[in-house]
Amino acid sequence: MTFPAGFMLVAAMNPCPCGYFGDPKRDCRCAPGQVERYRQRISGPLLDRIDIHIEVPAVEFKELSSRESAEPSTSIRERIERARSLQKKRFAGAAKHITCNARMTSRQIKSHCQLGEDASELLHMAMSSLHLSARAYDRILKVSRTIADLAGSDHITVEHLGEAIQYRTLDRNLWA
Repeated sequence: MTFPAGFMLVAAMNPCPCGYFGDPKRDCRCAPGQVERYRQRISGPLLDRIDIHIEVPAVEFKELSSRESAEPSTSIRERIERARSLQKKRFAGAAKHITCNARMTSRQIKSHCQLGEDASELLHMAMSSLHLSARAYDRILKVSRTIADLAGSDHITVEHLGEAIQYRTLDRNLWA
């Protein structure tokens, strides 16, 4: 083994002990305190270190059995390859371990994640209303830079930033 080591963590959890909190078709049997205790089992500092957390609703049978095709994997792969190529160029002169947006340093975030006035105001509002940490701020900027890269955009727009903020679902107060 070589340390420090880089890795990608992909994890899943139920929204509550019974698994139905927020489900539009089934009632959650958990008391609000149970849901809160369940979610608090993942500490804030750990959540801060996870770039993206999203809620994935149950998939309907109709969707599972549909013959309608989604976007082909080849198109997705091409878009990712273009974005990775942009990132490779962006960090060409940087230290060897920086190959993608996720590994940007604070200095690189300031350089490569500049926001326009509207986007800056949106981030300010999200930081205040969601009580996000400085680490979450950096994560949002890195993810929004990646979303912009996937869209082929040189600049982070309000739309890119808004999408990145939406990927911080576990930072939000459940009862607000």
